[in-house]
Amino acid sequence: MAESLRRSTSPLAEKLSREDSCPHKGTSALASNQADQAASHTAAGVPNGIETDWDPRSAEVLRDQRAAYDSMRERCPVAFSEFMHWSLFRHEDIERALLDHETFSNAVSQHLTVPNGMDPPEHTAYRAIIDRCFTPERVDAFAPVCRGIAADLVRNMLGRDEVELIADLALPFSVYVQCAHLNWPTTLHEPLIRWTRRNYEANLKRDRHITSEIAREFEALIDDMIEARSQGQSKPEDDLTAVLLNERVWGRPLSNEEIASILRNWTVGEIGSISAAVGIVAYYLAQHVDLQQQLRTQPSLLDAAIDEILRMFGPLVANRRITTRPVEIGGRKIGAGERISLMWIAGNRDGRVFDDPDSFRLDRDPAKNLLYGAGVHVCPGAPLARLELRMITEELLRQTTAIEPVPGKTPVNAIFPSSGYATLPLCIKR
Repeated sequence: MAESLRRSTSPLAEKLSREDSCPHKGTSALASNQADQAASHTAAGVPNGIETDWDPRSAEVLRDQRAAYDSMRERCPVAFSEFMHWSLFRHEDIERALLDHETFSNAVSQHLTVPNGMDPPEHTAYRAIIDRCFTPERVDAFAPVCRGIAADLVRNMLGRDEVELIADLALPFSVYVQCAHLNWPTTLHEPLIRWTRRNYEANLKRDRHITSEIAREFEALIDDMIEARSQGQSKPEDDLTAVLLNERVWGRPLSNEEIASILRNWTVGEIGSISAAVGIVAYYLAQHVDLQQQLRTQPSLLDAAIDEILRMFGPLVANRRITTRPVEIGGRKIGAGERISLMWIAGNRDGRVFDDPDSFRLDRDPAKNLLYGAGVHVCPGAPLARLELRMITEELLRQTTAIEPVPGKTPVNAIFPSSGYATLPLCIKR
C-alpha cells in the first residue's frame, strides 16, 4: 500500500528536459538570461573558455528547484555556471566526490569552519570532539525533552481551522529543540526565529550588506553564550558549550573562535534543515492519507518513512567542495582549485540508483540515501536529527485524526539556498 505511492512528474521537469540540452553539446535555454545576471556575480576565479551550462538562479530553476535539478541530472549531469561553478547531479558522481576527500576537498570557505571546512588529518582531530557530543547516551537523554517540546507545540496548534505549518510548528520546533539541546535560555527563542526569517529574506534579496549585518548579529549571540559558560555558569554534563570549553585539540584548549564556528555550524544548519524537513514530511503526509494512517498505527516505521520522504524531497540543496588536482568526471575535465557543488536533491532522485525514484518505498537500501552525506564528512548529528524528526512527526500524528491540504491554497516553495516550503497552509483535525 504505502510502499508504492506515486507522485506525477512535474510539468516544469518535462519542459526543461524537452527543450534544453547541455551547452557543451548545444545551447541552453536556462542560460539565456546569463548575460543579464552576470553583473551580480563575481567573475574572479572562473576558468577561461568554459561555457555556462545553466543559471541556478534563473526564474525557471527557482520556480521548482527539484524539477530543474532532475532535468539537469539527465541532460547535463556535470554542469558549469558562473554562480556555482561546477555542479554534480548524478548519485555516482556525488558519491565519488564524497568518498575521495583527497581530490575533492572540504576546505572551501575563507573563514574558519570547524570541522566541515577541513580535511584529514586536521578534520579527524576536530571530528573526534564533535562525535563525543553526539553519543547514543547524550541523544537518548535528550529524547524526553524533545518529546515534551514537540507535544506542546502540536497541542498549541490544535483547535484552528487552518495553520501555517512553517511559522506555527516547523520553525519554532527547530529553534526550541536546538536551544534545549545546547542548554541555551528560552529567551533566545524569539530572537533566533526573527534572525532566521531575516536571514532568509536577505538571501531572497541577494543583499550582501544585510546578510553580513545579520551574520554579525549571530556572532554576537554566540559570543555571549561562550562568555557566560567560560565564567562557570554551566556544567559540562548538561551543557554542550561547556563541554567544548573543556575540550582540547593538538594539546591545547579549543579557542573561542573554534567553539564559535562549531556552534554556528550546529545552530544555523540545525534550524534550517530541521525546519525544512518538518514541512516536507507534513505536506507529504497531508497528500497521502493511506501512509498517514499507516504511520499512526505503525509508528515503528517512522524513521524509515521519514528518510524516504526526505530522499524524494530533500531538505538540503547542495554542499561545496574544491578540487585539489585536475580530475575528469562525467566526461568533463575539471582543473585543480575549482569549486564544485554536490546537488543532494538530484543525487537522491537518480533513477540509476533508486528504481522508480518518485515512488515512496520502505524497502530501499538505506546506505544509498545521501540525506546525511557519506564518507569522512557524514553528518555526526544524524541520530539527533532522526530523533527530532521522529518525535515531531509522531506527536503530529498522535494528536490528530487528519492532516490535509487547505482547499484552494498551495504551499510556497522556498528558494535557493533553502529547500522545502516558505509557507505551508494545512488543515489539522483533532
